[in-house]
Amino acid sequence: MLRKNSKTKAKVAGRRFAIVASKYNAEYVDSMLNAARAEIERAGGTVQVVRVPGAFEVPVIAAHLAAKDSKLRGIICLGVILRGETDHAQQIGNAVTSALMEIQLQYGIPVIHEVLLLENRAQAKVRCLSKDHNRGMEAAQTALQMARVIQSL
Repeated sequence: MLRKNSKTKAKVAGRRFAIVASKYNAEYVDSMLNAARAEIERAGGTVQVVRVPGAFEVPVIAAHLAAKDSKLRGIICLGVILRGETDHAQQIGNAVTSALMEIQLQYGIPVIHEVLLLENRAQAKVRCLSKDHNRGMEAAQTALQMARVIQSL
């Protein structure tokens, strides 16, 4: 069940975040990217955006950022994979999920996984284009919360 988004009240002045976003299915990913960036900036954070060709390329850039930039407080990964007639989409989704989990454990930085594996464009429209349920905004809020949790440890 989708929950309705609300704007964050978190404050992270001067904290740095990165967003790695796929160019594939740009209509949907761009909307999530814009929502995520706006949410981080609203909280006072700064955002570095890196675009990659597709979902499969997201983890290598997330790993590179995690390894090279110790000032990052979180990496938000965005993409949309639509199922087709073969199991290729499932294979990509599984590979991306495993890789992103490994990156956050290896580097100790929150890696927010919003590379969505969806059945169809109707699901993408609701989760990516809707202001009420935009997963980009939700990803940014998760990154902000995780940055605060880690800072408190």
